[in-house]
Amino acid sequence: MPKASEIKRNAAIEINGEAYIVRDIERSVPQGRAGGSLYRMRMYNVATNAKIDETFKDSDMLTLADLNRRAATFSYTDGDEYVFMDSEDYTSYSMNKETIEDELPFITEDLQGMHVMVLNDVPVALDLPGIVELEIIETDPSIKGGSATARTKPAKLSTGLVVQVPEHISTGDRIRVNVEERKFTGRA
Repeated sequence: MPKASEIKRNAAIEINGEAYIVRDIERSVPQGRAGGSLYRMRMYNVATNAKIDETFKDSDMLTLADLNRRAATFSYTDGDEYVFMDSEDYTSYSMNKETIEDELPFITEDLQGMHVMVLNDVPVALDLPGIVELEIIETDPSIKGGSATARTKPAKLSTGLVVQVPEHISTGDRIRVNVEERKFTGRA
């Protein structure tokens, strides 16, 4: 059983016999109070999609829900449904656009290391790798002599995401983006 401080986004936890997917975590450190941090978690019920907000102390022990992680690849879209294929047994998992809204800016057909979280044979969330490689489709021209630590400029990526990149990066370059922070981490 992990502590509240060890829970990450898209983890599945069990509260009162119900399974919830953690969508957002805010950490706060109360001033002038003995003890540790507080973790406010926004969670969605797997069965009903009802939203709840709970606050836990960093030492609170939480129960993980019985969740299967299946390696998968993006297959195609069908209206508002995104279809992923299991890499091992070729099972199709269909997920609604609203469910995976935060992950969409990082999903490409060649994305490796993606997992579909399955609970009772129902896909409930996506787990992306920490770093993904994306291609820049539009940015200002690179400036000769621009160093890697100099000023930044916006760059539009192949999935529509816009991130700040150093001035020496140009259109057509493949870059690495941190999924959690949505920031440029380096050239691919």
